[in-house]
Amino acid sequence: MYSYQYIDSVNNLIFRYDNTEHHRKLNLSTFPHHKHDGSEDNVITSDAPLLTEVLKEVEKIIHQQNP
Repeated sequence: MYSYQYIDSVNNLIFRYDNTEHHRKLNLSTFPHHKHDGSEDNVITSDAPLLTEVLKEVEKIIHQQNP
């Protein structure tokens, strides 16, 4: 089991990757792997990312917010 979560300084979810089975009903092609993108309710398909990929994604978001 894994979970990679990125939240901002006031605890707003930016994204979370995980492979818990709580979204079986969504019939995602990558089940149980998925991503919460921007909110708990926005669940999209995702393969299991490597930690280095997650860190690069965080870095990209930070650079976009602070050019």
